Amino acid sequence: MKASFYYLIHIQYLGYRFHGWAKQPNVKTVHYMVDRTLTFVMGQQWFKTLGASRTDAMVSANEAVFELFTKDHITDLDNFINLLNKNLPADIRAIKVEETDRHFNIIKTPKLKEYIYLFAFGQKAHPFSSPFVSTFIDEFDLELMKQGAKAFEGEHDFRAYTKKPAADKLTTRVIDKAEIVPNTFFKANFFPEPSYAFVVQGKGFMRNQIRIMMGQLILLGRNEIDLEYHISSLKSGFSDHLSLVAPASGLILNEVKFEEG
Repeated sequence: MKASFYYLIHIQYLGYRFHGWAKQPNVKTVHYMVDRTLTFVMGQQWFKTLGASRTDAMVSANEAVFELFTKDHITDLDNFINLLNKNLPADIRAIKVEETDRHFNIIKTPKLKEYIYLFAFGQKAHPFSSPFVSTFIDEFDLELMKQGAKAFEGEHDFRAYTKKPAADKLTTRVIDKAEIVPNTFFKANFFPEPSYAFVVQGKGFMRNQIRIMMGQLILLGRNEIDLEYHISSLKSGFSDHLSLVAPASGLILNEVKFEEG
């Protein structure tokens, strides 16, 4: 069935109990829960949904976006979002809905994505913080990690930073921002103090890319690799396998911005 109306729905979710965004057989995913809720809210109306980004299992989102295609017009958007939130599970919340048109393509429209990875080190954290902050017992060289983060900025070959890329896969990516800053994004009285955020902005990322980037920073922090080796991993022809994938639960899709034009 062909859609007649198009909407962008912005949502937040805690990924700790979900197997990522994308639907998969026999597991609970965010997309599955969203579609199940929409089926109840929309009754017999035909609809289809398409996400702007995929997140891995246990990864959360402060702002994710999906497109809703419908045959019938939604006349009261405020009431619609209230109905959604009334029926969505507690760990998913709709925050905004806006109407778009058939010319908008949620996949092909250029977008800027910001991810943050929350972490702490040198302590054993309260267990309640584990869905949000990855905590490491080791002491880290934070200044070296900050230098390593800045080295990600610009255009580099991230072939070593994704899982089993095909030989012909284009693995060059541009990172607009990469920095480690004090965590001012999210706070709770059970969070470890201090905690930090690895902030990354770019138009597109490959599977596990940011978690492997964080894994490299962890190795830098432990002084298991040096800055020269780290920089060499971003060049074409680098052949080592980067095996340290940081835990998923510290990673948050913080924001998605669509570019106008």
